Amino acid sequence: MGDPMLTPIQTSAGELLQLIRTGRANTRADLQRITGLSRSTVGQRLDLLNRAGWLKHVAGASTGGRPSQQIVFDPRHASVIAVDLETRYARAAILDLAGTILAESTGPLDITEGPETVLDLLADWVPDLITAAGVDAGHICGIGLSVPGPVEWETGRVIEPPIMPGWDRHPIRERLQRAYAEHVGASMEDGPIPVFVDNDANLMALAEHQANHRDCSAFVLVKVSTGIGAGVVVNGEVYRGIDGGAGDIGHIRLHDRSDVLCLCGSHGCLGAVASGRALAHHLTDLGVDAASATDVKRLLSEGHPDALRLAREAGRRAGEVLVTVVSLLNPGVLMIAGELSGAPFMTGVRELLYQRAFPRATANLQVVTSRLGDHAGVIGAAGMVVEILYSSHRADDRLRRFAA
Repeated sequence: MGDPMLTPIQTSAGELLQLIRTGRANTRADLQRITGLSRSTVGQRLDLLNRAGWLKHVAGASTGGRPSQQIVFDPRHASVIAVDLETRYARAAILDLAGTILAESTGPLDITEGPETVLDLLADWVPDLITAAGVDAGHICGIGLSVPGPVEWETGRVIEPPIMPGWDRHPIRERLQRAYAEHVGASMEDGPIPVFVDNDANLMALAEHQANHRDCSAFVLVKVSTGIGAGVVVNGEVYRGIDGGAGDIGHIRLHDRSDVLCLCGSHGCLGAVASGRALAHHLTDLGVDAASATDVKRLLSEGHPDALRLAREAGRRAGEVLVTVVSLLNPGVLMIAGELSGAPFMTGVRELLYQRAFPRATANLQVVTSRLGDHAGVIGAAGMVVEILYSSHRADDRLRRFAA
């Protein structure tokens, strides 16, 4: 079937932009056909988008006559700052609007030092990143922050995060805006730079889905690092639940592990049994030097027998929970990511999943590992910023200053 015609009176410049960005329409004729708008109206709205600098025009393929002119979104007209905040380190990057990394930096960072210290340190990295990317502060259109805790989407605040002590309900967005202005020397007279915050698994899922699985209508990513969490993408959009709590599978309780205390205060949580933090504790008890999920990842890469055995068992415990996840959501792709996402953990997941799930639930299921690796967080954080700032209604608001 062809594209359904949009209602002309409702088709704004921002909605034309969505047709162009998604590739549904890349010529004036396409835009007229899909929207029903007149040639002159399409021209006026394209002129507005051109004045904003959001479009570029390229020669299309020739069919023997004069090549048609293609209209595409210009991903280089602005840049995004993205930060992937982990428990012991952070990765910050500047990306273009297509998710291409222009410059990046990683460094040690202790999330338990609290939001004031951590956010100020992150902002301190920005001037050097801007220089390395070859852009200026005026080229930055927004900041995306990925955090290892549940996020209240509307406010950008983490709510009761077990592994982020001192961060509960802290005004992250406002604090980062202020720190950015101080470190970059940006004026806030025209308003602070837009800042958006989301859970790390959500943003990793968004990045992986957009990069490699756009045709999958139900996609689940499980991040297994210091803790365990999941991101769910349904029909191309992150599903966050009522207040940002969707995907918090690390706090589902296992029926036979009431002896294990979780950081959340409950007993038997999956994250307290099968996460990188849990495996580090197990290995320490065995006399192995392992203080974090990063250490566990190193031991796995070295083929340490105890680490391999514990990772496979952790995968089986995670598989017990994922049987329910797969049965409920019936995803086309289940992706395991994070520091424990190697072969031993994956083997354990598959063993339990295919053993206990109803065959119909797994008949069309791909169980895979991350394609973007350590960059999934920053790519997802940048993607979040772009999806919001260039959504039709937000784009229309921003375009008002370019109107004649």
